[in-house]
Amino acid sequence: MLLYITYGTIDLPRAERFYGPTLATLGIVQMAEAKDEYAYGMPGDSGPSFYIILPFDGQPATRGNGTMLALTAPTRAAVDAFHAAALASGGSDEGAPGLRYSPTFYSCYVRDPDGNKLSAVCDGPT
Repeated sequence: MLLYITYGTIDLPRAERFYGPTLATLGIVQMAEAKDEYAYGMPGDSGPSFYIILPFDGQPATRGNGTMLALTAPTRAAVDAFHAAALASGGSDEGAPGLRYSPTFYSCYVRDPDGNKLSAVCDGPT
């Protein structure tokens, strides 16, 4: 159903300093770079599916209230690493790693330096 997702930023270099190490904890890599965007995806996929962009209209980037990107983590340790990398890379805590909603739903919540919300989730026993 989804082709790609974009999050806006007001500072691309700062966004890359956050997203590069944070997404790497889940095996997500930068696949392309242009003057107005960074593109990320999984190695071996047909192309990127997540972009950090300067807004096309030239207006300041804003975050969506109620908007969140949830990323699949292969293990609970990867959720922990994602959370730690996000905080070390300029993000802020929105919910420490832990079990939520069910005995298998292990997740964390962070905000990037622009205020966009992200989650890493391992929904299983690992």
